[in-house]
Amino acid sequence: ITWMRERLNKEEGFTLVELMVVVLIIAILIAIAIPTFLGARERAQDRAAQSNLRNSLTAQKVYYTDTETYADAAQLQAAGIEPSLAFAAAPDPTDVGVVGVTLCDANVATDGQGMIVEVISQTGTQWGIYDIATGANAGTYYFNADTGCAALLAAPAGATDGFPPAP
Repeated sequence: ITWMRERLNKEEGFTLVELMVVVLIIAILIAIAIPTFLGARERAQDRAAQSNLRNSLTAQKVYYTDTETYADAAQLQAAGIEPSLAFAAAPDPTDVGVVGVTLCDANVATDGQGMIVEVISQTGTQWGIYDIATGANAGTYYFNADTGCAALLAAPAGATDGFPPAP
C-alpha cells in the first residue's frame, strides 16, 4: 500500500515545451492536408461534370441514331434516354447535373447535324462537347470555354480530343 501512496504523490506529466511541440506538429500536418483535400474535391467536381457531359453525348447520339437529327433539350428530356440527367436550354452552375443542349442547325449550315452540349461544374468551370455528325468537319470536339455555334463550321480553337483541354 505504501508503494501506491508514493506513486500517487509523485507529480509527473508533460512539460509546456513538449505540449507545444505536439501542437506545432499537428498544425503542420493540418496545413499540408487541407489544400490537398480541397484540390481533390475540385478535381472530383470537374470530373463529375465531365461524366455528365459524356453521358449526355451518348444520349444525344442515341437520339440522333433514331431520328437522324439532334434533339433540343425538351425532346431529349421527353425521350427519357438518360433519366439520370436533366437537360435544359443552357447550363446552370447552381443546378448540379443539368446539361445544357444547344442545337446548331438554324443559322449554321449543319442542317440539324450539329449540336453543343455544355455543363458548368460546381467549381465554375464550363465544359462542353461539339458534335458534328456529317460534313467536312464531322467529329467530336471537347472544350472548356463558351465558344458558340459558329465554331461548328470549323474545328474550334482550343478544342481537343479529350478532357482536360491542352494548354
